[in-house]
Parts: sequence; structure tokens; C-alpha cells
Amino acid sequence: MVTVHCLLITDYSKLLIPKYPIQYIYLTKISILYMSLSKTTLMGLRADRFRHPLDLQATNTLKQLPGIDIAIRSLLGSVAEQFFYTTNIASSILVGEKQLPHLHELLLEACQILDLEPPQLYVQQNPVPNAYTFAMRGKQPFIVLHTSLIEMLTPEEIQAVIAHELGHLKCEHGVYLTIANIMILATNLLPTWGTILAQSLQERMLQWVRCAEFSCDRAALLAIQDPKVVMSVLMKLAGGSPTLAPQLNLEAFIEQAKAYDAVAEDGLGEMLQAAHTAQLTHPVPVIRAKEIERWASSAEYQAILEKRNVTNDAQGGWRNW
Repeated sequence: MVTVHCLLITDYSKLLIPKYPIQYIYLTKISILYMSLSKTTLMGLRADRFRHPLDLQATNTLKQLPGIDIAIRSLLGSVAEQFFYTTNIASSILVGEKQLPHLHELLLEACQILDLEPPQLYVQQNPVPNAYTFAMRGKQPFIVLHTSLIEMLTPEEIQAVIAHELGHLKCEHGVYLTIANIMILATNLLPTWGTILAQSLQERMLQWVRCAEFSCDRAALLAIQDPKVVMSVLMKLAGGSPTLAPQLNLEAFIEQAKAYDAVAEDGLGEMLQAAHTAQLTHPVPVIRAKEIERWASSAEYQAILEKRNVTNDAQGGWRNW
């Protein structure tokens, strides 16, 4: 194929030249084609095959509450989905075959690999690099990517972000996050002792939320099938920008993760780490990167790619701070 010569380009940031949008889209499509040919499609993939052990445990506990998920979907699902649909259509760009088709192809390929129906994908003008997803009743799930995030990532890294958000849909995190928020709100309406209960509950729920992010990082790895791409996204989220992103060194960032781990070798360091992240909704980037590096070399991950059965490593022992 004559396109093989273009596959030698590895620094996609150099292709982001506004003066040449047609060439950029063409080369992006070539990279997407190459990415597709080199990956394993995971038909029949179940969420519990890649869930983080603590996420799996917490989610299974929530599922034991009879009728709660159905009640939340029924009471809030239609209203919330219609609200977000109207907001997105009004103030964001809906990605499709005729609108930003290179992003649409990244979405479709990730969905094919993870065995998911494609949700709607929107691009929203926002200076804060971020992405998020929502699905309540499953009728109008969507993903939103901020422009500032897209501008500092390569095509593969953008797909990793999309796949991370698809992980939330695959694991049905949206319903249980809504349940968590309602539980916290309810306890906040109680007297003083209720506030203490709310704080304790909030800490536990935030811990689960952070573990859920680990599961979604794993979904990103399963879609990309290259741990360095996922770790690069985390590095850029920690300190990247359109100017700095091409200059960042992934190996140095991995060494930084080891240095962060060393802080916890004494009791004070571990306590400071826990206090620092107690109210965070996401684990710190260096820990997420190290966890992805570890899971990428695990028998569990290899078994999924080789489509073999394997028991989840539920021994735990993970710190999400």
C-alpha cells in the first residue's frame, strides 16, 4: 500500500497545522486505518472482565439494593437525558460522518473493539481540558470532549479519552453515581449527626468513584492496546498544553510516579497522600499511570486480548491516592 510511508510519522502534533486541514484529516485517517488493523476486537466483552477489583466490589454491593437502579432511571432518566440533549445540541458540535469525521471514526473503532453501541459525541468549546459522559436510561448516552483537550492530544490519545468515557457506559457508572449523589444529599438534610454521616458516606463514595476511574482507564487500554498511549494522556492532563505536550517525556513521568510511591514509605507520607486526595473524584495522574503500566503486564489483561477466560484478581491491596 502506498500509504505505508505515512505511517512513519509518529509526532502527530506536527500535523496540527491550521493552514493544511485537508492534509491533516487525510493523514489522521491513515493513522486510524493502521490503528484498526493492528488491534484485537473484543466481541462479547463484559464489563466485569476489566473492572478494577474495588470498583467491582462496590458496584456489586450497590446492585444488591432492590429496585434502586430502576427507580433512578425511571424518575430522573428521561428528564436528565432530555435536558443534556437540548443543552448539547444548542451549544456544542455534534460529531458525525459529515462533521469532524476523523473524530467520528475514532469513536466507531473504539466502540467496535469494546463491543458497544456508539453514543453521541460532542465537541464543546472550553479552555479546561476535560471529557465527560452521561447515560441514565441508555436512550441518549453521550460523550463530550473539550476543545482544549483535543488540541493537545494525538489521534490515538484522543481515542484513549473516548474509550475511557466509553468505559463509564460499559460499566454503567452513571446510574450508581446518581445514587451516590442522592444519598449524600439526603444525609446532608439530616440534623448535625447527619452531617457526620454524610461526610463519612461521601468519603466512601468518592473512594468508589476513584476506583471507577481505574476501570475506565483499563477500558482505554483495551481499546488502544498500547499502555504508553494511555499513560501519555495522563501525563498531558497533569501538565500539558498545545505548546508543551510535544516536549513532555513519558519515561521521566513514569519515574515521577515511582518517586510519588516512595513518599508513602513512612506513615506521615502515606497520611499526607490520603489527605491530599480524600475529596478528589479522580486518582492522581501518576498513580493512574503506574496502575495502567502494572495492569498492561498482567495475565488478566493478556487473557482478555487473547479471548481466554480468567478470574479477576480481586485480592485488592490497591491505594487509590
